[in-house]
Amino acid sequence: MEDNSYLRMVNISKSFPGVKALSQVNLEVKRGEIHALLGENGAGKSTLLKILSGAYVKDEGDIYIDGKKVESMTPRLAEQLGISIIYQEFSSLPHLSVAENIFLGRQPTKKGGVINWKKCREDSMFLLKRVGLDIDPGIPVSSLSVAQQQMVEIAKALSREARIIVMDEPTAPLTQKEIDNLFAVIRELKRQQVAVIYVSHRLAEIKEICDCITVLRDGCYVGKALVKDVEIKDMIRLMVGRELKDMYPKSKADIGEPVLEVEHLSTKDRLQDISLKVHRGEILGIAGLVGAGRTEFVRAVFGADPRTSGTIKIDGRQADIRCPGDAIARKISLVPEDRKKQGLVLMMNIKENTTLASLKKMTKWGRLNLRQEEEITEEYKEKLHIAAPGIYETVANLSGGNQQKVVLGKWLCADCSLLMIDEPTRGIDVGAKVEIYELMKELVERGMGILMISSEMPELIGVCDRIVVMHEGRISGELSRGSFSEETIMAYAAGQAV
Repeated sequence: MEDNSYLRMVNISKSFPGVKALSQVNLEVKRGEIHALLGENGAGKSTLLKILSGAYVKDEGDIYIDGKKVESMTPRLAEQLGISIIYQEFSSLPHLSVAENIFLGRQPTKKGGVINWKKCREDSMFLLKRVGLDIDPGIPVSSLSVAQQQMVEIAKALSREARIIVMDEPTAPLTQKEIDNLFAVIRELKRQQVAVIYVSHRLAEIKEICDCITVLRDGCYVGKALVKDVEIKDMIRLMVGRELKDMYPKSKADIGEPVLEVEHLSTKDRLQDISLKVHRGEILGIAGLVGAGRTEFVRAVFGADPRTSGTIKIDGRQADIRCPGDAIARKISLVPEDRKKQGLVLMMNIKENTTLASLKKMTKWGRLNLRQEEEITEEYKEKLHIAAPGIYETVANLSGGNQQKVVLGKWLCADCSLLMIDEPTRGIDVGAKVEIYELMKELVERGMGILMISSEMPELIGVCDRIVVMHEGRISGELSRGSFSEETIMAYAAGQAV
């Protein structure tokens, strides 16, 4: 073991009833190293990190911190040893101040045990400065942006003298500028000899920010490599166990008549005079920066948000869409950006979620045909390759990729002719991404039209037939496949003339 290694996890195994979650997994992280932990959903990353944090007890294996063997890891001991985990769902209490959150349960005190609020504030300001955040530590966390809340989480970790900070999908909710700021903070942590374990499905970011990767697959250790020695295609091959020769499958669909025609659509607060068409057999992408109005547009078309002006035609006929029920009746569907809050009922099972928008066609004389409901759900579970023990599995227990497939199955079950998808592969592993791209290709080849919003430029360029770009509630540009380029899309997104 090298002198600068801070963490070693050796031959870690963990089983749950009926499932071998980890088998002989290794992880070694050095001081000041930015170390990516890679693997598809279900590969065992979360289980390994929960063992590191003391949330789970390992069945086999050894953990060494700073060269010393840890016999029994607990959450309290992990904190004492300098291990801190920043999850996607932040742990801050929104109505408490920034300073109160940073030192929650550990506030500096005066004689007699009274909290020393002056020192708490001063120490908070020092920590916030370390992460490049210039805010008043007395304001409530609820008033901060997501990016600022993330920096507060990092400051909280530093207040505990963290030597290893685990970041789980840290860039998922951030704009590019916020990502650049986060990377600057991570590089400063590296300079201060703080190690970062970085969990992300965005492999281009791994190449940019990380020094080393460890790859897991199906609960097993696949290998370790220096980032400078591997390409993105090598990472994908290690993660999925096979070569993905065509990440973005090309559709052979014939472009047909317009399934959706929007003319001069405006809303009260955001959208201004939007006009576009989506044809059968076509994938139309919408690009733009955060706040450009992309999500607001598809919500207005779906009837989830009111419009102040404009017309919508479906298959050439005027459609008066005032609520989602009107849209569903006209075979329009929306896979929302936040599938957990808006696309699924998490405590319901796969069957109940899949048939939620199409119960009417399975009902006769007021009675639901339960056998038909089961058969249809089984059909879509098989078609979409949903990895679950059965159709009665609660969707909250599924991986992100499988949850997204359930949302898609719900709308396919409803026989939609226009599928609008907002961030189709956010938080989904690379294997599941390819499956969703393949599904989209099959759907347009069957004559469906797809309207797709994505913040991932390679995804838009790889999947779409046309791309429209939005800027501050307006369409600022349109490109066809032969003219796609990241530079042109970004220029339109920034409101620049091209």
